[in-house]
Amino acid sequence: MTESFGKLIRQARKAKGYSQRELAGLLEVDFTYLSKLENDRAEYPPKEDVIRSLARHLDLNEEELIFLAGRIPQRDEDLLKQNYKDMPVLFRRMREDPEFAQRIFQAALSEESSSREGKKP
Repeated sequence: MTESFGKLIRQARKAKGYSQRELAGLLEVDFTYLSKLENDRAEYPPKEDVIRSLARHLDLNEEELIFLAGRIPQRDEDLLKQNYKDMPVLFRRMREDPEFAQRIFQAALSEESSSREGKKP
């Protein structure tokens, strides 16, 4: 089961030794808001800049944290908007055919891995 956004940031905060007030100060948010985030009780996901700041302070992967929070990174949102007519078909196909979805994910992961290896000296 996927860990919740709140549970992940709470665990990471504690592992780094921050109190809620300390971390909230670093993020420039109210500690009561951070508490709501940690308890998955915020009315809406935090803005991307807050999530990125959380990730940096807690040594978490920024993009994964953005998705876990229920947001889409701005550059990915721009891509979706550029291809908005094709997205419903792609998502429906992936939902209806798990094997197709798995092939798409595997191809993307393989490409990502190859890209990283190509960038290493």
